[in-house]
Amino acid sequence: MKRNWKVKGFEMALLVMIVLLIVIAGFGQAVLQLWNWLMPNIFGLRPISFWQAVGLLALSWILFGGFRGGRIFARPWQHSLRERWERMTPEEREKFRVGMRGRCGQSEERAPEPKG
Repeated sequence: MKRNWKVKGFEMALLVMIVLLIVIAGFGQAVLQLWNWLMPNIFGLRPISFWQAVGLLALSWILFGGFRGGRIFARPWQHSLRERWERMTPEEREKFRVGMRGRCGQSEERAPEPKG
């Protein structure tokens, strides 16, 4: 019974590794093709090899946080600010707007009138 579990675990790990290699190869090939199609013509850069494309892909995943739920450019504070805004009363929101106008170089006297 234990041998069967170990064999299934090994097979599953092997399958995951094969799928991962296929995904990396596919994305690497896509980066290679896009780079070699666009960059030499637009910016005058040299074409790159497959392994350079995979390295560029890995670097971009490291720098921009790929595979974090698909939210590459997510701002962790954005969700909390939205919640705080929703909890504010209309008076608190107006006070916040007036304060922001003052900080952004607009006084209450110079605030533009709404068009309408």
